[in-house]
Amino acid sequence: MAGLLEGVRVLDVSTVIAAPFAAGLMADFGADVIKVEQPNGGDPFRKLGPYYGNEGLRWPAMGRNKRCVTLDLRKEEGKSLFLQLVSQCDVLIENFRTGTLDKWGLDAETIRQANPNIVITRVTGYGQTGPNAHVAGFGTPATAFSGMTFITGYKDRPPVSPSFSLVDYITGLYAVMSTMMALYHRDALHGKGQEIDVSLYEGIFRMMEILVAEYHKNGRIRQRTPKLSGTSSPGGTYQTKDEKWVVLVCSTDRTYEYLTRAMQRPELLTNPLFSTMKARVENDPAIDAIVSEWIASLCYKDLKEIVDREGVPVSLVYDAEDIFNDPHYAARGNIVEMPHPTLGTIKMPGITPVFSETPGEIKWVGPRLGEHNQQVYSELLGLDDAQLQELKSKEII
Repeated sequence: MAGLLEGVRVLDVSTVIAAPFAAGLMADFGADVIKVEQPNGGDPFRKLGPYYGNEGLRWPAMGRNKRCVTLDLRKEEGKSLFLQLVSQCDVLIENFRTGTLDKWGLDAETIRQANPNIVITRVTGYGQTGPNAHVAGFGTPATAFSGMTFITGYKDRPPVSPSFSLVDYITGLYAVMSTMMALYHRDALHGKGQEIDVSLYEGIFRMMEILVAEYHKNGRIRQRTPKLSGTSSPGGTYQTKDEKWVVLVCSTDRTYEYLTRAMQRPELLTNPLFSTMKARVENDPAIDAIVSEWIASLCYKDLKEIVDREGVPVSLVYDAEDIFNDPHYAARGNIVEMPHPTLGTIKMPGITPVFSETPGEIKWVGPRLGEHNQQVYSELLGLDDAQLQELKSKEII
C-alpha cells in the first residue's frame, strides 16, 4: 500500500530531537526522508543514552524510515552536492543556530536558486527574530523560558523541569504540522514555497493561555503546584488502600456528578461549597481531602471497577512494566519490535495517529552513519563509485 506522503521528499539536515522528530513523523507515513549528517560522528543523538552495552537505545526509533547520508556542508564541494539534493526535494528541515546556513553560504536565496518551490522549515530555540534569535537553544532552557518550569513542582521547593525532552517533541509536532500546511498551500492552493519559523519555547507558551490571561486581568503570577490548580476541581494524584498511585480529574460539572455517584455521596453535588466548578476551585482543599479519603479506602481494582462503571476518568500511574503488560497497548500496536543489526531486535513506540486507509509503516530502524550514501548519491545525483570514493577520500561524504 502506498504511503500517505509517498512522493514527498524531505531533506533533513537537523540534529538531536525536535526537527529530526518532525522529519521522522513524515517518514512514518511514507515521505522519502534523506537525513544529512557530518561525515565524522554524525548526529549526536546517535550517542545519547540509555545504552545497551555501548549501543545508544534511542537512535533506532528516531532514525527509523530515513535514508542516511553523510555530507560536509562547510566545504565547497559539499555545498554543491547539498544544493543538488535541494533541487530534488520538497522540504528542507534544519535546526542550526539562526544564521548558520547563511554563514556557510547556504542562505535562503541560494537555496531557492536551486529549488524555488522548496518549503524551508527552521527549528531553533528562540526563533529567527528577536533579541534571543542567536542564543543557543536547547529544550530544558527553552522550557524554563516558556514559563512552564516556574509553575511545575511544589511552591516551597525549586522549580522542576520535565524528566524527558517534552518541549522538543512538542516542537516537532508544530514543525511537521506547519510543514504540511505549507505543502498544502504550495500544492493545493498553488502558492509559493514558504519559510517556516518554529521555536522550542513557543510551542509550550502557546499552551499557556491560563498564565497569560490570569496575569493580564488579575495581576496574579501563577505559582508552582503539583497538580491542576485554579482551573478545575477535584483532581490530582491519590494513593489507594493497596498503595497504588492513581490520577483523577473532574474537568466538567458532569464528571463531578459522576464522581459523587461513584462515591455514593449525593450531598456533595448540592452542597453550596461544591455545587459549581467555581465553588469547588475556591474550596479545593476541602473537596480534595474528601476524595483522597475515599480513594484511600479502596484497593485499586475495586476503585477502577467503580469509576469505570460511573464514567469517572481515573488511571493508574503507569511505569514501563505496566505499559509493556497492558492489553490496551498491545491491542493498539503501541509497541513494535523491529530487527536490529547489532541488538537482534529493539522495541519502540508504534506509529500514531491511525489512518483508516493509509496507515503508517516502520520499514527499518535508524540506519548506520552514511548507510545510504551510494543509493542516494547514485539514484538522485548520478554519481558513480569512483566519484563517491573520491568524495570520501576528501572527507566530503
